Amino acid sequence: MHLLVVEDDTDTAAALSRDLVALDHSVVVARDGRDAIFYAGDQEFDAIVLDRMLPLADGIHVVKRLRSGANVVPILMLSALGDLVHRLEGLEAGVDDYLVKPADSAEINARLHAILRRSRNEVASQVVHLGEVEVDMLNQTVKRDGAILRLKPTEFRILRELVGNIGQVVTRTMLLETVWGYHFEPESNIVEMHIHRLRAQLRSIGADNIISTVRRSGYVIRDL
Repeated sequence: MHLLVVEDDTDTAAALSRDLVALDHSVVVARDGRDAIFYAGDQEFDAIVLDRMLPLADGIHVVKRLRSGANVVPILMLSALGDLVHRLEGLEAGVDDYLVKPADSAEINARLHAILRRSRNEVASQVVHLGEVEVDMLNQTVKRDGAILRLKPTEFRILRELVGNIGQVVTRTMLLETVWGYHFEPESNIVEMHIHRLRAQLRSIGADNIISTVRRSGYVIRDL
């Protein structure tokens, strides 16, 4: 991806740029909100990684300026402000995702791929085929060789999130937010427990090899 990273702290910007380049992205850095607006209007980017607290124009102002025009580039906001009020303010301004600092580069990368995929509507079909497995988004069923599996709502929401990001890692934090609406770390293994149950359900129709675990990162459905 060609990314615009907006970060006023020199060391943070350098480290983030280095990590993103190592993940095969190209990066342009803006140091303040005014430059962010200029760069976003002057070049085409696949996504923007935007700090919230910036000089000259803060991140919320930048988002509102971009969204007031025709700029629909996906935006991932990074902020040290992590309470629900600040998250909602960012989302209502028009960001596609909101991540609290400090954020691991793998988490940032996973979320960038997720928002880009959503913006391109790459999973627009109501029926998605994963090899011999058919996932019906409308009827919330999974089929293989004539066998039909009806998942529980939470299990299907997990599967839908993974299917919506085929080939990309979906982190545990992303699942907590999108499936359960948690913006905090629960003191339980709720994600692991439901992934185990989902795999057991898929195993019953011979489709237990669909979901792969990426150690210390999350889960992925690879192209089949």
